[in-house]
Amino acid sequence: MKEKIKEGEFIIIPRGIEHRPVVKNEVQVMLFEPANTINTGDNQKSELTQRKTEWI
Repeated sequence: MKEKIKEGEFIIIPRGIEHRPVVKNEVQVMLFEPANTINTGDNQKSELTQRKTEWI
């Protein structure tokens, strides 16, 4: 499923659904995930894995 999201819109991805956002230009994105979610997916750690998350 490919969805185009416009400025000011949001989408909810159900738990367990793989998602890989792709953009042509730089964007700002806000993700809401459980605190124990690893940002590199599938509990696989790599050099891209965030060690400390930012709380807002």
